Amino acid sequence: MSYDVIIGLEVHVQLQTQTKIFCGCSTAFNPDHPNVQTCPVCLGLPGALPVLNGKAFQLAVKTALGLNCQIASFTKWDRKQYFYPDLPKGYQISQYDLPFSYDGHVDVRIPAGDDRAAMTRRVRILRAHMEEDAGKNMHDESGRGRDSKVDLNRAGTPLVEIVTHPDLRSAEEARLFLEELKLLLTYLEVSDCNMQEGSLRCDANVNLHVHQADGSKAATPIVEVKNLNSFRFTEQAIEFEVARQWEEFQKTGIKLGDRGGHKATRGYNPDRGETYVLREKEEAADYRYFPDPDLVPVLVTEQQLVGIRSEMCEPPALRRERFQSDFQLTSYDAAVIIDQGRSFADYFETVARACGDGKQAANWITQDVLRETKQRDQLISSFAIRPDVLGALLERINRKQITIKSAREVFGDLLAEADSTSQAPATSRIDEIISAKGLVIVQDTGAIDAAIAAVLGRNPKAISAFKAGKQNASWALIGQV
Repeated sequence: MSYDVIIGLEVHVQLQTQTKIFCGCSTAFNPDHPNVQTCPVCLGLPGALPVLNGKAFQLAVKTALGLNCQIASFTKWDRKQYFYPDLPKGYQISQYDLPFSYDGHVDVRIPAGDDRAAMTRRVRILRAHMEEDAGKNMHDESGRGRDSKVDLNRAGTPLVEIVTHPDLRSAEEARLFLEELKLLLTYLEVSDCNMQEGSLRCDANVNLHVHQADGSKAATPIVEVKNLNSFRFTEQAIEFEVARQWEEFQKTGIKLGDRGGHKATRGYNPDRGETYVLREKEEAADYRYFPDPDLVPVLVTEQQLVGIRSEMCEPPALRRERFQSDFQLTSYDAAVIIDQGRSFADYFETVARACGDGKQAANWITQDVLRETKQRDQLISSFAIRPDVLGALLERINRKQITIKSAREVFGDLLAEADSTSQAPATSRIDEIISAKGLVIVQDTGAIDAAIAAVLGRNPKAISAFKAGKQNASWALIGQV
C-alpha cells in the first residue's frame, strides 16, 4: 500500500506593535523581568475593559492583503473559553465565525528533487484572524515536584493566526511554505518573525490518506503537533509523525472517525526527535465561543483598504519574477537576492540601475558584497560601500575604463578606507584610486603592438615551436612583451 501525506498549518504571527492588542502595556521581549509588562486589562482583573489597538488591526489587514485574502467589511470579537494559568481571564479574545479575512493563497517554489521536477505549490489560506496571545508557563520537568511558574508579559500580545487548507504534501513543503511566509511578512514589515522570541510559531495538522486495494482512500486520525518554534523542528516533527502514523495504521487499521480514531494533540521533543501525546483534540464546541460583549465590531471601508494598499511594498514573489525579466537574472540569482531580505533587494536594484547591467550587479552583490557583509557580521544597511558608489564602480567596468580585476582592487581599497576612517567612501574616491594606481585601461595600443612585433621578429624559433604545438613556447614571448 501507499499513502498521501496531508498537511495543514496554523501559524501564529506576532504583529510588530509597541503595545498590546487591547491595552497600553509594552510588547518588548523581556524574559529576564517576568510579570512587569502587565496591567488590569491583560491580567483580567474585574472591571477592566479592553480597547482595540488600531495599529495592530492595520498591520493585520496588511498581512491579509499580502496573503491575497478577501477582507471582510464587518468583523467581530469572540471569547474562546478555556482555562490555563497563563490565561488569567479564563478566556482568550479571538475571532470565530466572522474573521476579518479569508480565502487567500501563497505560491511556494518547490525545487526539483530525485523523483520530481521543480514546481509551484499553491497553498490556499482558509482564514487569517486576530487574537491575543497567552502568557508563558514554565514547569519543573526534573520530576522533583518543584513549583511551576507563569510569566504574563506576553499576555495580550497581538497575533494573527494564519490557517491554511490541507494543501501541503510533505515535511519539506511545509518548511518551504514557512520560509516563504516569513519572507513575505518581513518584507511587509508587519512582524520581525523572530522564532527564538516567539514571534512566529506553528501548529502542524498531519494525517495520511492510505490507498486501499479497492481504489478508495482511508484517512488516519488527524494529529495536531503544537508550538513548533523553528522551521527545522517543524520539518522533523512532521517527518516523525508521518512515519508514526503509517506504522500505527499498519498495526491497527484505525481510521479517522473509528472508535479510537479521534483527533489528537501532540507535542514535539527535539532532543529525542519524536512527538508525544498531550490530549485529545478539542472541537469548537469545547471552547464555548460567544461574542465578546466588551468590544464593538470593526467596520472596514474600501477607502481604508486603498490607504493600506498604498503603504505596501512589492511582494517578494512578484519582485523575484521582475528581477528575472527586468535584469535578465537567472531564477537562482533572483532567489538569492530576494531571500536576503527587502533591504538587500533594494541595494541590488539601486546598483543595477546605476551601472546599467543587472547581471554584473548580481554577480558582485551575491559574491563580493554578500561575502564581506557575512565576514563583518553586518546588515546591508550598515555596509560601508553604498549602492550608488558600487554602481558607479561597476559602470566603469561596463564603459571599459577598468577591468574587473582592477575594480576588485578599488573595491578592496574603498573597504579598507572605510574600516580605517569609519566613514562611507564617496563616489569621487573611485576615480582618485584609479588614477593614483594607474588602473585605467590603455586605449592606444600602438606601443604594445610595436613591442609584440619586435619580440616576434627576434624569436623565430619560439614561433616555429608554438606552431608545432608546443604551447609553452608562448610563455617566453609573453614575458618579453
